[in-house]
Amino acid sequence: MQIDVRFFARARDLAGAETVAVELPDPATVADLRVALREQCPALEPLLPHLHVAIGTDYADDSAPLTEASAVTCFPPVSGG
Repeated sequence: MQIDVRFFARARDLAGAETVAVELPDPATVADLRVALREQCPALEPLLPHLHVAIGTDYADDSAPLTEASAVTCFPPVSGG
């Protein structure tokens, strides 16, 4: 299956695009997405362990299932004061 992943902030800079189409096995989880992103966008490697993933409007952990209809966004943790 193919999922379009939208990136924000530093994740977008490292991915080199606002959105990336990622090919995943069916069924797939967020953990599978992280593996595919590591292969497809190697520059994301240092950020991947800390990258927040949301499906729709909800944060998702690595066990969350993905479908082709999933609206996936990724962004780095936010810090500041």
